[in-house]
Amino acid sequence: MSIETISIIVLFVSFIGLLAYGVPVAYSIGISTTLTLILNIAYLPATTTAAQRMTTGIDNFALLAIPFFILGGEIMNTGGIAKRLIDFAKSLIGSLPGGLAFVNIIAAMLFGAISGSAVAAASAIGSTLTEKMESEGYPREFSAAVNISSSTTGLLIPPSNVLIIFALASGGTASVAALFIAGYIPGILVGLALMIMVFIYAKRKGLPRAPRVGFKQLFADFRRAFLSLTLLIIVVGGIVVGVFTATEAAAIAVVYAMLLGFINKELKVSHFKPLLLRSARTTAIVMFLIATSMAMSWLFSFEGIPQMLTSALLDNVSNPIFIFLMINLILLIVGTFMDMTPAVLIFTPIFLPVAMALGMHPVQFGMIIVLNLCIGVCTPPVGTLLFVGSGVAKVPVTKVIKPLVPLLLVMVAVLMAITYFPELSLWLPRAFGLID
Repeated sequence: MSIETISIIVLFVSFIGLLAYGVPVAYSIGISTTLTLILNIAYLPATTTAAQRMTTGIDNFALLAIPFFILGGEIMNTGGIAKRLIDFAKSLIGSLPGGLAFVNIIAAMLFGAISGSAVAAASAIGSTLTEKMESEGYPREFSAAVNISSSTTGLLIPPSNVLIIFALASGGTASVAALFIAGYIPGILVGLALMIMVFIYAKRKGLPRAPRVGFKQLFADFRRAFLSLTLLIIVVGGIVVGVFTATEAAAIAVVYAMLLGFINKELKVSHFKPLLLRSARTTAIVMFLIATSMAMSWLFSFEGIPQMLTSALLDNVSNPIFIFLMINLILLIVGTFMDMTPAVLIFTPIFLPVAMALGMHPVQFGMIIVLNLCIGVCTPPVGTLLFVGSGVAKVPVTKVIKPLVPLLLVMVAVLMAITYFPELSLWLPRAFGLID
């Protein structure tokens, strides 16, 4: 048995074993990578260590956008932006059957897009709407399921930290600007699919609808939310037009969110200490995940795993439809036990060459991998959003699963659509001249 085969076995067995034992993902990645590097020490350059690969992996200017967007999301969550978006969404569509559930979806799409964080959206929208929905007759577990599933739209609709990470993992084959503009149609499709399921559920259960508001009230709520909505135009528009980079846009978002919080009179100087501590803690966790994942990703490249997998798939399976189905299935399974950041960094270098060899554009593959992992963060055993949404709603995870399953199924339907209809992902970036 060759040293390459032994290394691959050690890497995967140790990684899966550590995860099964309950070791945190970042530590599992770092330990399994280090063990494999030690095994290969005679074949590696003398300067190659796990610490070196972790350090060089995060030595990238584009990654500076992540702490800025995390801080911006915390400021937005504190500064009253969520409440204004909820009020606007309620005036817009609250009179439909199951209106408050529609409000949850629209507000999550808007707030998730502005903050770039699904967890921030789930926390902000769930804490604001859950009690209100229960008081109007909505089952608490249903409210939690809607909040959990709709919060994922912020990971597709820009600005999105995950899309920045995919751009890094793709080795420059997909630009941040192209990924950002490509995320709109898949993100909106997910939101619309969830609304269809909510509408069917609301009609069947006879859920209440809010009174129709007049144009005057609608305009007043729009005016209060307007400055929050302009943040999307400033950040995404500036990146697409080329006025500033994603990192610069993230810094601008922080300043804008801060000013908006003070204008709304809901952000105070006393909020900054806990706000900065939360942001620093989240940033440290995310960056450590990125560092260990980049080390493992480099090791995959050194061992030639992407090339081996590409050859094995293309030599043994001739039908691209079946190959894409297999990739989706693997990513859906991966998403159930691994956080999004390491999953993107580890599996993009493995599956992107296969997808590109079959003629798939890297931007389309970016939408596919992110949506797969969006579904994963809503499912046990690791599903971050599942536990955050259940915690905010104060309802056991086991009770949320049943109303969540139909919502996840329509998300899978959207996933299949963007897998087999490339223009859903590519039409907008091509229209803006961001891809050929």
